[in-house]
Amino acid sequence: METATVSRNGTPWVLAFYRSALGKKAVMAATGIMLFGFVFVHMVGNLKLYLGADAINHYGRFLREIGYPLLPHEGALWIARVVLLGAVALHITSAIQVWLMAKESRPEAYTRKDVAIATYASRTMRWGGLIVLAFILFHLADLTLGRTGNAFVEGDVYANVISSFSRPPVAIFYIIANLMLGLHLYHGLWSMFQSLGWNNPRFNSWRNEFAAAFAVVITIGNISFPISVMLGLVK
Repeated sequence: METATVSRNGTPWVLAFYRSALGKKAVMAATGIMLFGFVFVHMVGNLKLYLGADAINHYGRFLREIGYPLLPHEGALWIARVVLLGAVALHITSAIQVWLMAKESRPEAYTRKDVAIATYASRTMRWGGLIVLAFILFHLADLTLGRTGNAFVEGDVYANVISSFSRPPVAIFYIIANLMLGLHLYHGLWSMFQSLGWNNPRFNSWRNEFAAAFAVVITIGNISFPISVMLGLVK
């Protein structure tokens, strides 16, 4: 039992594995799967905006009442938020550590970049990820806590979305952030398949097409919300 849980130098096996580049990539892949699933479900749920106030507000009540009365009101929802924020923190930390390890192993920068390999999505992963992180924090403050100056009404998801996206700077920020999220999803999905060992010429084109399609669907769905409010299609 001891040899299965502790490495030769006495370090717990899980911690020793995480300290390796392979372990960090495994954490990135596992948290990535959680986050990919969340952004898809979140986007699909938000499409109820187009069904009217009753539909999306009922959906919001359903999320807030999951587990009640076994759990406090919104208890399950806040547990999910904390878990997802923890996954985001682990994902970002592991990504930074992998980047630093790669930089240390190759201290001298390349004199030229192979543009064919280093796609635009991969080159913007770091600063694009920071924009996405800022978007997540603002999104929570904006439509969950109502702390960004909009006319926030507790439980009225429909009115809160319209109030928020009626502010052009906020709507534009949401659009830019979701474009960055789309690039992040595309490169992240493609890289995740490779980290999981699904790297074979027979289905490399398939995973590229799947990553691109997933990113495009999420991006179009998410940016449609602020655009629809600004154009008056949802009011």
